[in-house]
Amino acid sequence: MPTSSRKKQKQGRDTAVQGTNDSSVVSKVSAAAQGYFHDVFLQHFVCKVARRAPLINRGYYVRWRAVDHCVRRFLQITENCPRRQILSLGAGFDSLYFRLRADEALVRAVVFEVDFPDVARRKTALISSNITLKGMLDSHLPSQTGAVYVSSGQYRLLGVDIREESQVEEALGAAGLDWATPTLILSEVVLTYMETQWSDVVISWVAKLLPQALFVMYEQIHPHDPFGWIMQDHFLKLNSTLHALRQYPDTTAQTHRFLDKGWEQCLCLDMNDFYLGLVPEEERSRVEILEPFDEYEEWHQKCSHYFILTASRGSFTAQALLTRPPVSPVPSVSPSWSLAGLSVKTLPVIVEGLGMASTLVSPGQVLLTGGSSRGVRGAPTRVLLRGEEDWRSVTVEPPVDLGVRLYHTVTPHPGGGFVVYGGRSSPLNPIRGLVRVTLDPCGPDPEDRAAVKLCAEQMVCTGDPPPPRWRHTATIVSHKGKDFLFVFGGKNESEAALGDGSFLCLEQQHWTKIPVEGAAPQALHSHSACSYQGGVVVFGGLDRRGVPLGDTVVLRPTDRGFSWERIEVQPPPVPRYSHSAHVIGEKLVAVGGVWLYSDGVPGVVVINLTTRSSVEFSLDTISVPWPLMLHSFCSELTDSEEPELLLIGGGGNCFSFGTHFNPQPVTVDLRPALG
Repeated sequence: MPTSSRKKQKQGRDTAVQGTNDSSVVSKVSAAAQGYFHDVFLQHFVCKVARRAPLINRGYYVRWRAVDHCVRRFLQITENCPRRQILSLGAGFDSLYFRLRADEALVRAVVFEVDFPDVARRKTALISSNITLKGMLDSHLPSQTGAVYVSSGQYRLLGVDIREESQVEEALGAAGLDWATPTLILSEVVLTYMETQWSDVVISWVAKLLPQALFVMYEQIHPHDPFGWIMQDHFLKLNSTLHALRQYPDTTAQTHRFLDKGWEQCLCLDMNDFYLGLVPEEERSRVEILEPFDEYEEWHQKCSHYFILTASRGSFTAQALLTRPPVSPVPSVSPSWSLAGLSVKTLPVIVEGLGMASTLVSPGQVLLTGGSSRGVRGAPTRVLLRGEEDWRSVTVEPPVDLGVRLYHTVTPHPGGGFVVYGGRSSPLNPIRGLVRVTLDPCGPDPEDRAAVKLCAEQMVCTGDPPPPRWRHTATIVSHKGKDFLFVFGGKNESEAALGDGSFLCLEQQHWTKIPVEGAAPQALHSHSACSYQGGVVVFGGLDRRGVPLGDTVVLRPTDRGFSWERIEVQPPPVPRYSHSAHVIGEKLVAVGGVWLYSDGVPGVVVINLTTRSSVEFSLDTISVPWPLMLHSFCSELTDSEEPELLLIGGGGNCFSFGTHFNPQPVTVDLRPALG
């Protein structure tokens, strides 16, 4: 490639990277405006304030919280030093200096910021034209000459490419950086945009030039799972490739990277560990009620794909900015993994949706209700039909409007038809009442199942109904010869998780009190519950703290009513939520879901309820041409000679990287798992 072409290509990439600064500061302003953190200065660096989605606000909050935690800790451990410095690499439009100056936290401290000359020039113009920002400087702005754009007593803004070591060293020296002074280096999603050879050089030369230093870095990890694919593709489309992911794909690799480049100690935590382990519970409670929120899967996946790292050298090796949580917020598990992978194949029919509910009408008919799809809230009611050649999708119009309904349940009624219960139209609007639906062929040819009629009617129930909810389970149980709909767990607009269980007598359509003994599962949602020996087996779920569970608990019939019994499974399965499960004989088969760590993305776990043992199986998705995201999906056991699972829908809003929908149903061959 000619030199001029390579230069233009590099300039194009640099411009694209600079564009990520503009998007980032708008998101930070949004989070601050909603009360996630206090920063009155950010708004001066944006032309127009825009409100971001709650998921993005939370994501930028945990980023801000992690970096702020490290900065405050640095200022604390250096408070007796005669001088200290903060060096922010690729600072963009960050307001750190102004915030610390307003808090009077910069005693004997100077903040140095380095970014591309174009970014530094724009930031200088914003500061010089704003009374508030300009008033935070203790000297007049100099003319824009050389690399130093702003030179104030406690703030220096430099425009220089940080890949150019000699230029950066010269510019920082000219700006007054003292190489022997205790220094905090900040890098928030900066180095990963460089080719890895250059970012490694930066890490090395900073360690070489600053012998008394602490380094803080916030970046992405885990490129190889479905969320990681979407994340990489997003930045690739922005012409801002995440280079470091290839060579340093996880926290372990990043830790070794710094130790190999001259740093003496290093600690790296993903953001799930930071948020659940180092953010106090009262602070998490404050944050979690700021906005209506129901994107737990995407929140945990976002946090598993970002990390906060601190490295140190010199006298600060004993002064950690970060520590491992004293008590792990997440249970440690060592599951048994099978060497066999389960084959996954796509079906040639387009059906996408998040938060749908499904039920098997007959061996070749699957009813799908509710959910949301691309650009549509309130997906149409559909029936998947299996013909002689393959499956097809048929839309049906119910006489009773089921409305916009996500995370609800559809349960087979022993007397015929199905019971639709719960769900929500938004995180502030749970849906009340029950609907009974029946599905009948209505074509001129009884064998033509493509013509389908859906009949639906509201169920008028007596008794004391449970509070409305979504992300619950509704399962058929038996008591004294009668069938009951057992509703358990879930959440609603006022409760983070519900721990109650309620019984609806289907014959009398009456909410009934039935004695239940034993220790009930803790309050949870997004779990699974399957009918089992007249009762129910409950597995997994998300508790009130936002931690996935791996518990297996059985509700067994007794002479008086029911009794809860906890099953101690060994080895313990990977905790998960937003999964799907089925009982096959004495085996509970759970598929998909979300776990907090990317290297443990759930496939299929088989729990033997008799031997109380478990085996985990990975999914062989090599034949699936797109990322298969198995949360907010449906699954059904198809009645065929070869046991297989039919997985329908699923996907999620991948933070700010776009929304992914699994476009086609897939089947999972269970033969290796069932023996």
